[in-house]
Order: sequence, then C-alpha cells, then structure tokens
Amino acid sequence: MSRSPVDPTKRFSGRVENYTRYRPGYPSDVLGILRDEAGLTIASVVADIGSGTGISTKLFLDHGNLVYAVEPNGEMREAAETMLRQYPRFHSVAATAEATTLPDAAVDFVVAGQAFHWFCVDEARREFCRILRPHGWTVLMWNSRLTDSTPFLRGYEALLAKFGTDYREVNHTNIGDDVLRSFFGATPEYRRMENVQVFDYAGLEGRLLSSSYVPSADDARYRPMLAALAQLFAEQQVDGHVRFEYDTELYFGRL
Repeated sequence: MSRSPVDPTKRFSGRVENYTRYRPGYPSDVLGILRDEAGLTIASVVADIGSGTGISTKLFLDHGNLVYAVEPNGEMREAAETMLRQYPRFHSVAATAEATTLPDAAVDFVVAGQAFHWFCVDEARREFCRILRPHGWTVLMWNSRLTDSTPFLRGYEALLAKFGTDYREVNHTNIGDDVLRSFFGATPEYRRMENVQVFDYAGLEGRLLSSSYVPSADDARYRPMLAALAQLFAEQQVDGHVRFEYDTELYFGRL
C-alpha cells in the first residue's frame, strides 16, 4: 500500500473544526451487525484506533461500551475530548495504531473508522494481536463516498481530481482485497449499508475543507477550487441543497 510522504498523524491539523462538523457518522446498523455476528455487548471493551475527533468513538459510547480512543493528532484528540467529556466510559489515549500503549489482552474489539489506510499494516496487526483478548474481533469501517451515482457526485469527484494535492495516492480505496486478507489472515466478513448527508453551500464547503488532500488557504489553488465548488453547487443544488451519498463498508473478523 502506497503511503503519502506527509506524516499521516499530522495531515488533519488545521482541519479539525470542519472535520468535526461535516464528516458523516456511522449508521446504527453497524452495532446491530456486530451484536448479532461478533457478540458485541455493553460489557465489551473497545479500542477505537485512529479515533480522530471521536465520530466512531461516540457510536460505541452511546451503545454503553468502555472505549479507549487512541489518536496521535493532538488537535483531533482535543476535539474528541471536548465533544465526549460527558461520557464517563471514554478514555482518550495519545498514541498510534502501531504502539497504542494499551496493556496486553486489554480489549474485546479493535475498531478503526476511516483510519486503517493510514496505518503501517504489519506493525498495526502485531499491535492489535497484542491488545486483543482471546477470540477478540477487529473491525474496519469506512464511509465510502459514491463518485458516480449522481451528476453532483461526478462533478465533485472531477473537482477533487483537478485540485486535490495527493487525492489518488491516499484514497482508502487503494486498499485491495489482498491487503485485507493478509491483515485478517483470511477473508473478512463484509457488510454494506447506505448513508447520506445533505448540505447547503456552507456545509458543502466545510465538507470539502475537512479533507486532508485539498489545498489549504495559503495555496494558490485554494480560491480557484472554491470558485469551482460554488459553480458546481449552483448547477446541481435542489432547493438549496446537495446530497453526499455513501456506502458504509464494514469489514470484521478475528486476526
């Protein structure tokens, strides 16, 4: 798997507010699948690896789980600590996927939401095996934005291809079945769910700027990119809104 030359633990610095406000959550069906097929209960201890601003962490906290949110980026971790401070079962951990600092056999589930493609896969696998209890489960999930289902989404994909700094290189779809089979040691279970966000223009701009692969404000491409976004919105909006459609993809198994 190719890796960006930019330190992945620092890529989202400066984008945290937009990430917190405009990135999608995960459908509650994720919990139902894990309850029915992997034995998730309220008593299960979860390590959310690459937990970011706490979007995936909140899903499991709302279920009642004790969650260790492991995140190396200070700005993202602080955002999660602010958002989730009312949850007594939330524990923030400043660490990486490859060295979580958690004790041996400490958790029943290792979860990575929108994060696995940033990990050093072999090192992360060894670490997950260390911190998982016997018969523990590993869960990888992504909100995969559809790119060709509507004229708006086709236009948005073209905008990223034109203005993105390293969009193709860091896209999580670069992870193939061979990587996942090698990581899990077998073909993992796979489930897919529909997910959607609806944005006005301000929300659409925030969603774009939450991405690590778009130019920042000091880049010469920044203003032309926003002009192109405004034009796309004007052409494709319906009643002042556009729809972001996703497949929420869930891979799970025992390592």
